[in-house]
Amino acid sequence: MEEGLSVIIPVYNESNSILTTIENVRVYMAETDINWEIIAINDGSDDGSEKILKDIPDIKLVSHKMNRGYGASLKTGLRNAGFENICITDADETYPNARIPELYEVFQENNLDMLVGSRTGENISYPLIKKIPKFFIIKLANYITNSRIPDINSGLRIFKKNRAMEFFHLYPNGFSFTTTITCGMLSRGYEVEFHPIDYFKREGKSKIHPIRDTVGFFKLLLKIALYFNPFKFFKPIIIIFGLISIGFLVRDLFYLKDLTQGSIFFPVVTLIFFSLGLMADLIIKHSHK
Repeated sequence: MEEGLSVIIPVYNESNSILTTIENVRVYMAETDINWEIIAINDGSDDGSEKILKDIPDIKLVSHKMNRGYGASLKTGLRNAGFENICITDADETYPNARIPELYEVFQENNLDMLVGSRTGENISYPLIKKIPKFFIIKLANYITNSRIPDINSGLRIFKKNRAMEFFHLYPNGFSFTTTITCGMLSRGYEVEFHPIDYFKREGKSKIHPIRDTVGFFKLLLKIALYFNPFKFFKPIIIIFGLISIGFLVRDLFYLKDLTQGSIFFPVVTLIFFSLGLMADLIIKHSHK
């Protein structure tokens, strides 16, 4: 596949900002010697976004007949990308797209598999209602991937298309695409770096539903844990039942002087979970070779 950068922009009812976003990206990329393209995915917009996109020259436009979701749009973009490197960004001007060429240069110089624009810069506009669940999501993701993740679901990142396609079957149609590719890349041991960026206040209403999407994020992380690192998933369960088993054995042997059902049941359950975790881990590691 040809060397270059495909910039994928999902669009759903962004008529107030999409023209400015694309024109800005075009200006920033035109100042470089990079081979590049802009792919706009109109995800069933009903606010006139599609008409605006059709009038913008020199972009690759793909439209969904109905709204399918952020992740579905990015998957469509991946299928249509003509270059081996992918950049994703949002259409609402919340990300500093002027830094795309700079981030791409770092990505290339360090031979990375993915470079994430981490929303940890000096100018961050991020509502508290999103920060609280995100804190716990990141803690769980850190545990699963054995990594320190400053921003798990940033929507501005650059990655190799061939690496991203390895996890294509795992990507959900909703907002968890970025969470999935972050955990997937880190779990496989690929070269991933996080670089601080600013994050600006969006114009218009956010399309994220805090409660529903947070529950979805946690469900997804458990799925990722089972897929990439199943023994890590079973480990807390094994420890809990192991401690309970020790408690029953100590009580029965040193105080009751006799074995009860608990001192037999809990060690057996511990052994079962240990065996399940071990077998799942061996199967996953063998399948990933």
